[in-house]
Amino acid sequence: MKRLLVVPALALALALSACGLSKTNSGGWIVGDGHVEPIAAGDRGNPVDLTGTTLEGDAFDLASTRGQVTVINVWGAWCAACLDEASKIEAAHQQLGDDVAFLGVDIRDTSTDQALAYQRNYGITYPSIYSPDGKATLAFASVVSPRTIPATIILDPTGRPATIIRGAVPTTLTLVEAVQDVEKESSSAPSRGAA
Repeated sequence: MKRLLVVPALALALALSACGLSKTNSGGWIVGDGHVEPIAAGDRGNPVDLTGTTLEGDAFDLASTRGQVTVINVWGAWCAACLDEASKIEAAHQQLGDDVAFLGVDIRDTSTDQALAYQRNYGITYPSIYSPDGKATLAFASVVSPRTIPATIILDPTGRPATIIRGAVPTTLTLVEAVQDVEKESSSAPSRGAA
């Protein structure tokens, strides 16, 4: 009788994992599958407010990126999936140029030295806010669990989450195309002042 209960439970678990649902790893962190999830314009809510100090010790206010599409990547030097995607995100940053803002949010690293070494190792040229307690991720809690890492959030020019990638970005092209989709949508949307 017990064997019969195990088989359906195993089948259900396999079916759910095949659907691309997030899962929790042994450290309690939620790991996604890298699937690109657009958010409809009417469902985006309010602009994200986030301020903090970069790894280099400079003040940063996300409001300074308003007016352009912004890519935010939540990462940690301790996160294996983050290591896998780091060079892909930097390549997208280089390919998209200054028209798109990039920001990292470094969580749970025990020192800025560790995080800066990670950035040097992967040639990361965009800034990252240092959030050793992970509280900076609460700014995105309406769209991504604060325990999801890595996570990439693409904000539209008004600062609202337009696309989410939970888990490692699979390819540079995936991220570039997701950003370009948000840019196209933003350029074709009527301005707020239009009659």
